[in-house]
Amino acid sequence: MIQTETLITFFIYLVFLLSVGWFYYKKTTNIEGYILGERGLGSWVTALSAQASDMSGWLLMGLPGAVYLGGMVNAWIAVGLFIGTVLNWTCVSARLRSYTQMTDTLTLSSFFERRFDDPTSLLRVGSSVIILIFFTIYSSSALVAAGKLFESVFQVDYKVAVFTGTAVIMAYTFLGGFLAVCWTDFFQGSLMFIAIIAVPILGTMSNGGISAIEADMAAKSISTSLFHDGSGQTLSIVAVISTMAWGLGYFGQPHILARFMGITSVKEIPKATVIAVTWVLISLAGAVVIGMVAIPMFDGLTGGDQEKVFIYMIAKLFNPWVGGILLAAILSAIMSTIDSQLLVSSSALTEDIYKKILRREATEKELILVGRLCVLIISVIALSMALSPNKTILDLVAYAWGGFGAAFGPVVLFALYSRKTTWKSALAGMIVGTLVLVFWKHAGLGKTMYEIVPGFAANLLTITLINAFSPQQDEVILTRFDEMRRNVKNGY
Repeated sequence: MIQTETLITFFIYLVFLLSVGWFYYKKTTNIEGYILGERGLGSWVTALSAQASDMSGWLLMGLPGAVYLGGMVNAWIAVGLFIGTVLNWTCVSARLRSYTQMTDTLTLSSFFERRFDDPTSLLRVGSSVIILIFFTIYSSSALVAAGKLFESVFQVDYKVAVFTGTAVIMAYTFLGGFLAVCWTDFFQGSLMFIAIIAVPILGTMSNGGISAIEADMAAKSISTSLFHDGSGQTLSIVAVISTMAWGLGYFGQPHILARFMGITSVKEIPKATVIAVTWVLISLAGAVVIGMVAIPMFDGLTGGDQEKVFIYMIAKLFNPWVGGILLAAILSAIMSTIDSQLLVSSSALTEDIYKKILRREATEKELILVGRLCVLIISVIALSMALSPNKTILDLVAYAWGGFGAAFGPVVLFALYSRKTTWKSALAGMIVGTLVLVFWKHAGLGKTMYEIVPGFAANLLTITLINAFSPQQDEVILTRFDEMRRNVKNGY
């Protein structure tokens, strides 16, 4: 039965999100403001919005569900993601912020084109198409999570639940653009942080502590160790690498990289890095513990229901008022990712395809309108993909996350750290990495090794080989690269 208190909490929360969207709707007057907030984010908003948009509903639903089914061996996902987060903030953020301002670019696709001076626009258009394909898949994963949440909390039909979640997310992203997305993500990241600490602590205490939980896991032949499966067999190196490889995806995620591009200055990045890394460390640990605690609390959850353990745990442990707030945290996790994905996809269509190819003379007002219409179009496509309740959140996220990591990760790193790279090698690497990933996935080889590993490696190797035989020789590009390094060193 639906609790009135929970309904009231959800309603207040949704009204708040729409209010933020309306507030920034009136403040957004140009396309740079809609896509990148005119590069005016502070360290706290940058850090929390980046990590909230990164973690999504899979942090509170997908990862606990994986640990619930497979035990601690699946915690290697969290280890890889933590390492990837640290490297992304320390190695990518400052250089990307400086370089995108130098090249006057608002999107990752336009940055690739300007960074390598691609005369064909193939880099820009090709990367935009990849963004649209994988973000549609990624967005559908968030809508699946929203559907499962509304279905469980309000006992409504799954499809009705998906439509409801889509409508709210689409509304405030449509209205407020980048600033609405970042500020709602800031509040949502804070709420997620509270939930990810409170629920596992109370859950652990109510189940007799970690020792009692591990004993129950062992009795059910579920892994209690990072290095051994439930039957006691030592985990293979391939399995560890495959699971940790999630961390490779960070270097190519456009919705996270956009936060680096939008921060006020390079000088804000060290502070933002500390905030982001601390948030991620605690949040990932909390998600793993939630999965462990759920094992003695709930028996026999399969077929996607394992991804609802956090929802069931909140209902069992908390009164309706507090439970409503914590359930809103799950909605926060879902919304904080899909709003970012919708915006980046809209930016790719507007800035990199519509303006670049169809209407070079388009006005600022026209571009904002097109950007908002693109949000609607992408939302509808993602919605149609999410209508099947049998799809698991983690599977959808894994494919899209791997797609971006394999297609863009090495290209971003070479763009920021290699003077030799040309537009030809960057384009070849991006294409080869994507094709290898798609082949690996659809050939069923993902059961042996997560597809991001061969895709990322193929991209990396392709760029390296082409650079060896045909290095960058354009003095303008080389000089600009050296200038970027000096700017980062001097803090701007």
